[in-house]
Amino acid sequence: MGQPIYSTRAHVFQIDPNTKKNWLPTSKHAVTVSYFYDSTRNVYRIISLDGTKAIINSTISPNMTFTKTSQKFGQWADSRANTVYGLGFSTEHHLAKFAEKFAEYKEAARLAKEKSQEKMEMATSPSQESPAGELSSPLTPVTPPMENINGTDEICDSTPNSDARPEPSQNALAFSHRYIPRYDVVTVL
Repeated sequence: MGQPIYSTRAHVFQIDPNTKKNWLPTSKHAVTVSYFYDSTRNVYRIISLDGTKAIINSTISPNMTFTKTSQKFGQWADSRANTVYGLGFSTEHHLAKFAEKFAEYKEAARLAKEKSQEKMEMATSPSQESPAGELSSPLTPVTPPMENINGTDEICDSTPNSDARPEPSQNALAFSHRYIPRYDVVTVL
């Protein structure tokens, strides 16, 4: 997958699949949460590992929305993973920066999707020649610049009863599986 294009630290939660109201922590402490650009698939992903276990592996799609539900907590629904992820940050600034990057990569995902649809349309339509007689071709995707925030000085050594840990239970947005297709998730590392 390569190097992350942006990283931060946060407490990671998933919505309780039974109640759809309560948050379940997926790690005991703050972990690194990173954005990656997958150039082979032309997609952006949010990935977080707790040791060797992937606790987030979410492909950003143009229809996803990251919602700030409090000063230090935000969430997004991933229909492919059939869950809602929540992130608790140590500061409002970290939440704002993560949300800004989410919007940026969501827009990039939208543009990449449009480009791939154009390529598909061009592949199915007769090729057009340029005045010089060469076939015209769509632009190739450009890998975004590297940006990495090293969270080592921002580590939140919190215990389960620590005040630094966000309390997201009242922040969960309603999430219904009624219209969401069921997918099996395959982790590729």
